[in-house]
Amino acid sequence: MNKAFVREPDAVCDYCPRCGSAGQAVGGEVLGNYLSAEQRRSLAEPANFCPSSKCEVVYFDGFERIILAKEIEKPVYPKDSEAPLCACFGLTRRDVERDIAEGVVTRVRSILDKAKSPDARCAHFAANGQSCAAYVQKCYLECRRRVGDGG
Repeated sequence: MNKAFVREPDAVCDYCPRCGSAGQAVGGEVLGNYLSAEQRRSLAEPANFCPSSKCEVVYFDGFERIILAKEIEKPVYPKDSEAPLCACFGLTRRDVERDIAEGVVTRVRSILDKAKSPDARCAHFAANGQSCAAYVQKCYLECRRRVGDGG
């Protein structure tokens, strides 16, 4: 068959072998911040980040090789709710909770502005290689809802 008439496959999305969540592709620069040299060699690139907070897998590859949260050198959000939501600037869940308790959005708004700035190095520092904005917004809404429900 003539290749001109064959449709190229859509981008392949790898799924976490433990929970089935769609992985977020990460490159060597991100992996180098969180994994030892030996762990990096155990994964094919690009590896994937599992975004599920309920899954213990942090990184996996297309061969279903995994790195668990307890095996990496520093905690990452959302695997550890105490880890910074923002790897670049250090915003934590507690910071978001303080904003809500004080009835302001000072810290949240500041981090969202910083995340859009050239100083943000998400592709390098974030465990998933992406901006923290989605995590920050989700955390803010969850904390507000929890306060609204009485705690």
